[in-house]
Order: sequence, then C-alpha cells, then structure tokens
Amino acid sequence: MQAERVPGAGQGRAFHFAQKVLFKHCDPAGIVFYPRYFEMINDCVEAFFDEALDWPFETIHTTGAIPTAEISATFRRVSRHGDHLDFALAHAVPGRTSLGLVFTVTCGDELRFEARSTIVNVDTVGKPLPWPDALRARLTSDTGDTR
Repeated sequence: MQAERVPGAGQGRAFHFAQKVLFKHCDPAGIVFYPRYFEMINDCVEAFFDEALDWPFETIHTTGAIPTAEISATFRRVSRHGDHLDFALAHAVPGRTSLGLVFTVTCGDELRFEARSTIVNVDTVGKPLPWPDALRARLTSDTGDTR
C-alpha cells in the first residue's frame, strides 16, 4: 500500500492494486470489454480487505458478505491487452454499515477510468451489519475521523 491522497475520498491514503490487462479482459478488438473493469474493481476491493485491512473475503464470507450497493464509472480512454493498470482505491469515512469507495485507474500517467461505489457489510441473509470495531478502527485511523 502506497501513501497517496485521492480527491473526493476523505483524507485516507490510497491503496494501490496492479492489474495487467489479460486476453480474458478483452473483446475481439483487443480492447477491455467494460464489464471486465467491474471484475477488476472487485479484485481490487478484495485485495484491499485482505492486505490493508487484514479481513480477507474468505473470512468475511464465513459469516456474511460485502456486496456492492451502488456503482458508477466514467471511462476516459480505452485500455488494451498488455496494458499495466494501477487502481488507486481510497475510501470515505465508514458509515454504520456502508463504505464509500473511489477508484482512480491509470496506465502510466494516463487516466483510463474513474469509479465510485458503495459497499455494505451484511450477514448471511443480507441484513446490514455494523462494521466490526477492529475494522472501523483501521478505516477511521486512515481517514483521521473517529466516529
């Protein structure tokens, strides 16, 4: 995890996730097929929870899940097979059960796309749950907020 601020995501540091564009991500023209970006975003979120928050999905999914409740994206430039993308993930101050995420995705110095999403901590039947205290402490210490 590198220390870098991402605009619009509170005062937290960005988590960086590297993704090489693979053949499976592309359409026949060799350009990333846009739904694959959402898979890459999920891979980034999974790595963030595992590496930065020490709460891996394989642990989370024994008692619940963290589905995406909302997502939006703006595509600036195409990405092609073989490109090396950097996903910079920043988060807002956590809500009681939700968390806002901002993704800024670049290839070198070129902005490829931006996305925002909201994830929600839920139990095994999909009922929202408050974030565990240890996780909330990690998230709020990163943003400087103590709510």
